[in-house]
Amino acid sequence: MQATLATSLPGTGRRVGIIGVPLGFGSSLAGVDLGPAALRVACLDKRIAQLGFEVRDLGDMRIERPRTPAAANDKIKYLPQIAKASEELAAEVHSILEEGEFPLVLGGDHSIAIGTISGVANFYHSQNQAIGCLWFDAHADMNTPETTPSGNIHGMPLATLLGYGAPQLTHIAGFAPKLDPRFCAHIGARDVDVGEREMIRKLGLRFFTMREIDERGMSACLTEAIAIAKKAPAGYHVTLDVDVLDPGDAPGSGTVVRGGISYRESHLAMERVAEAGGMISLEVVEINTALDSHNRTADLGVELILSALGKTIL
Repeated sequence: MQATLATSLPGTGRRVGIIGVPLGFGSSLAGVDLGPAALRVACLDKRIAQLGFEVRDLGDMRIERPRTPAAANDKIKYLPQIAKASEELAAEVHSILEEGEFPLVLGGDHSIAIGTISGVANFYHSQNQAIGCLWFDAHADMNTPETTPSGNIHGMPLATLLGYGAPQLTHIAGFAPKLDPRFCAHIGARDVDVGEREMIRKLGLRFFTMREIDERGMSACLTEAIAIAKKAPAGYHVTLDVDVLDPGDAPGSGTVVRGGISYRESHLAMERVAEAGGMISLEVVEINTALDSHNRTADLGVELILSALGKTIL
């Protein structure tokens, strides 16, 4: 039976603006920069249009790539390039919102969340409204230059958006912080560094770890997580790192961790987001084509985008 659309997007009518961000040097493995292309190969725009949305694909941003490798002991690798890309992405996302469209951002590694969320936050900041966030990820993404074990910025975006880290990144779009921990929930963590644990406790940010999801179930955890994010006056952003999924379902990620959420749990999570309403933007990141098998992970990424946009079984 053909799937149907459950909900429309609040404040955007039925218009989606897609922007690809082929940035891979926030991580340490080649292939993640081709994530936007892989999602398009899986017919993303056509499948969204089949749900009744008007789709405008802005193509991929032009990313200035580093000319020389970062030093192995660098505590924040490729900072100038990622700061520049983040400013440009923030402007692109802000423009999509000004057009009355729903921003759908395709990564790229998770460092792009700095630009995406800065653009969304800036748009609503001008209206004196805070945004919330649902952060789906196997990792906390809350390292700083002082705590990072790798120097890779894709392990720092949530801390950056909360106002901790290099000023060149925390103050993208001219203000900080972009997120208030009272309106944020992290779902799916199972690999957290020591420094991140300290910050999580300090800020009181709500983490739904895989243990809690195992014990309580995805539906109960999402009910609570969405309630936290919906307290934000403007609504909430959703960022989905595919490594939150179990590697058996999503092998195409450079940061896989065993014991992730299942295929069905991931769809349930996105379906709950669609049913709840309040989502104001969405991004999918960390699809690594060099590690994927027959574009399985990208195809699943498209399926989850569709579920988040309201596709249902009946």
